Amino acid sequence: MNREHFYHLSLQWTGNTGNGTSAYTAYERSHIISTAGKTEIYCSSDPSFRGDKTKYNPEELLVASIASCHMLWYLHLCAEAGINVVSYTDNAAGIMVETETGSGYFKEITLYPQVVVKDISMIDTANKLHSKANEYCFIANSLKFPVHHKPQCKAE
Repeated sequence: MNREHFYHLSLQWTGNTGNGTSAYTAYERSHIISTAGKTEIYCSSDPSFRGDKTKYNPEELLVASIASCHMLWYLHLCAEAGINVVSYTDNAAGIMVETETGSGYFKEITLYPQVVVKDISMIDTANKLHSKANEYCFIANSLKFPVHHKPQCKAE
C-alpha cells in the first residue's frame, strides 16, 4: 500500500524595491521560505541571475535536499545493519547547465560523504550502503539526472 505525505510551506517575495517588476533590474530576487514552527530560510537567486550571494538560492537548496535525504537514509540503513556511524559530513556539488534560451537544467549532482565508523571492520559494509541509500532516497528518486557518490570512510 502506498502512502502519500503532504508538505506545505509559504513563500513570500520581499524584493520589491518600490517599483515592482517594472524592469528586470528594478527588483531584488529576495524571498523568504517559511512554515509554521520552523526557522525562516532567506533566499534569493544565484548571483549570476542578479541574486544576493549571502542568501540561499534554489539551486543550492536542491543540492542540499539531495545530500540531506541521502544522509538520512544512509544513517537509517547503517543503524539497521549494525554499522555504528560516529561522524558524517558531505561536501555535495551540483552542475547546472544554462541553455542558449536562458533556461537550464541540472546535469548531475555528486555527493562526497566523509563517514567515520566505530570500527575498521565496518568500513566495507558502510561504503556499500551508499548505493542502497541512493535507491531509497525520495529526492533522488524524483530526479531525471544522476546522483553520484564518492564516499570516504574511515574508522574512529
